[in-house]
Amino acid sequence: MKDRKFIPKGPRSGSKPFNRPGKSAGRPARRERDSHTDGPVILYGWHTVTMALANPERNIRKLTLTENAAKRLADDNIQTRIAPVIVRPQDIDRLLSPDAVHQGLLAEADPLPSPDVEDLKQEGLVLVLDQITDPHNVGAILRSAAAFAVKAIVTTARHSPEATGVLAKAASGALELVPMVTVPNLARALTTLNEIGFQTVGLDSEGSEDLSDITLREPLALVLGAEGTGLRRLTRETCSVVARLDMPGEIKSLNVSNAAVLSLYVGASRLGLMKP
Repeated sequence: MKDRKFIPKGPRSGSKPFNRPGKSAGRPARRERDSHTDGPVILYGWHTVTMALANPERNIRKLTLTENAAKRLADDNIQTRIAPVIVRPQDIDRLLSPDAVHQGLLAEADPLPSPDVEDLKQEGLVLVLDQITDPHNVGAILRSAAAFAVKAIVTTARHSPEATGVLAKAASGALELVPMVTVPNLARALTTLNEIGFQTVGLDSEGSEDLSDITLREPLALVLGAEGTGLRRLTRETCSVVARLDMPGEIKSLNVSNAAVLSLYVGASRLGLMKP
């Protein structure tokens, strides 16, 4: 993607302490979340960059702002953590793809750390993505995952988009809220989830029964396949059950990001997780 052309390097800077309400202080040891990213993570847009600035685990290498964006940050009492570079909007335009809506903010950052599958807490909901490659879809799924307090998203190191640029913008800050677990082999990761107590439910139009009719329990992992191809054979075989999403209308299939939010709603409702 063109967003990856952003090359300038800036000095590293440590982050100031920041306590996010409702988050546990103790977290498992992690690898870099974006271990397949060959370079810094590029973040742009208001929500994406300000959420990164508020995340103590996100090391910001360089921050580029327009004068208007810098003033808005100051007015909202948002700390930049490092001295920003002030430029004209056109200077940021040249560093990104033509359709990138940056709102005067561009950050170069280190990838976030990532937990191992076996270290995931045995509670709540987890999403597993089987080679979903469109960064807009994965970003939208991340945003929905944050809304439903999903504990983690498991995805493959290959055949998945990098957590940068377009994906980060579509996620609208959710990259800082939902841990992404990158694995080399999805079937093996699903086997591990089964072994540590997760109910792994694959979503497929050819599923044996409707998701709403299945007895669901925590911890629950919902597995989504790519549009068109759906779940791969080995993924289907490794899930404890494969379910479908029945709908009353003439169109029986949904965009994968819409299928994700619907399955999350069904899962969270059935597990009693909808109360804040």
